[in-house]
Amino acid sequence: MRRLLGIMIAVLALGAMRSMASDRAGSEEGPEPHWREIAWPMPRDGWPAGRAFRCKQAACGGNTELYVRPKLGFCNCDTGVADDDEVDRVADIDLISARFVPREAGHVVRIAEMSGRLRSYDLAMPGGAHHTAVGIAVSHRCDLLVAVAQGGSDAPQIERAALEFLETVDMRRWMAAALEGGETSFR
Repeated sequence: MRRLLGIMIAVLALGAMRSMASDRAGSEEGPEPHWREIAWPMPRDGWPAGRAFRCKQAACGGNTELYVRPKLGFCNCDTGVADDDEVDRVADIDLISARFVPREAGHVVRIAEMSGRLRSYDLAMPGGAHHTAVGIAVSHRCDLLVAVAQGGSDAPQIERAALEFLETVDMRRWMAAALEGGETSFR
C-alpha cells in the first residue's frame, strides 16, 4: 500500500512539473494566449496579404484586431521610416477606413531590433461607429514591416497590447522570415 501511495505521489508530482514547464514554455516562446489568428480581412492590393489577429480580452482593450505584413523594397534604405507622414502613407490605416485622423504626433518605436514610428488615429467606421487605431511602420534595411491595431478601446491600451504581441518569440521569428526568408533572426 505504501509503495502504491509513493507511486501515485510521484506520478502526480511529475504531472504537475510537466504542466508548469508547459505553461512556462507557452508564455516564453508561444504566442500571447489572448491573440488568435484570423483570416486576412483586407482587400487585395499591390502587397501580399499578411497575418491578422484578434484579441477579445480586456488586456487588449476588448475586441481589438492587429494586421501585420511586410512591404519588401518599400523603404528608404538610408533613413528608414523618417516621419509621421510616412506612417500615414504606408501603415494600411486606409484599408480599415478611408476616414482617419491622426490623434497626435507619432513617436519613435523599436520592434524586434527594427526602428520606425508609431502613430495613433481616430477612425470613422461604416455605420457611424468610431474606433481607435495605432499604425506602426518599422524598417529593416530597405524593407518595411507595417502593423495596424484597431478597436474600440483607448490608444495607449491598444498600443501596449500590440507592441507586447509583436515582441513575442513567435512573431519575431515570423517577422524575420517574412523580411529575409528566415535568414535573420531578431533576438
